[in-house]
Amino acid sequence: MKALIFDLDGTLWDSSECLYKIWNIVFEKRNIPLRVTHEYVSSLFGKTNREIATIVFPNLPFEEAYSHILAICDEEIVYLNEHGAKIYEGLEKTLKILQENYDLYIVSNCQDGYIESFLKAHHMSSYFKDIECEGRTGKVKAENIQLLMQRNNIKEAYYIGDTQGDQNASKLASIPFIYASYGFGEVNSYDYIIVMEERNRKDIIKIIGPDLDNKIHLLMEYTDNIKDISDPWYTGDFNTAYKEI
Repeated sequence: MKALIFDLDGTLWDSSECLYKIWNIVFEKRNIPLRVTHEYVSSLFGKTNREIATIVFPNLPFEEAYSHILAICDEEIVYLNEHGAKIYEGLEKTLKILQENYDLYIVSNCQDGYIESFLKAHHMSSYFKDIECEGRTGKVKAENIQLLMQRNNIKEAYYIGDTQGDQNASKLASIPFIYASYGFGEVNSYDYIIVMEERNRKDIIKIIGPDLDNKIHLLMEYTDNIKDISDPWYTGDFNTAYKEI
């Protein structure tokens, strides 16, 4: 069976709204004269904690900076295990549908225990066969993707993420990348653009030029019934469009 490997932050959930408050609490406890915003924390998603340490504390010795980030990580896990975060609308219904035809996995650059907090707080464990992260292996995302694929004997997979780092990791891991454009980042290249109807395909070609690499596909091409999604804007039938998606 084919595999879908998901990023977490900006792809399955958005934890930034609660995490920036945790950061500021830790800074206050440690007498660090720094406060961060929701937007600032969002901009760091996708990076490893070692990278984050050097970005947030560029003037501190690395070990000191990293100790502050680890303290934040510990507090994040405590909070998220109990409260969870904002999962994207329709996530569980989407996972149920995908699970019928794909094995599902998660690979993230987060600390050990972070993915587990997502699975625990939102009761998502049954949907995912395996997970991996930088905090557990010390490896970069591309290496963790390859590690997970080897461990589960995966021959064909797609990585779904929302940042340029996710796209770069997919390329290094030699698997196609699917861009979650609703997330936090932007990418300069991608392997697929999924559209709802043929008119969308034509509109995109007007913007980006001829689809010489065959990257633009109808969503229903991945089913046995290739056609446009019924557009409720014109039909008024939201139920049919929801079932097709």
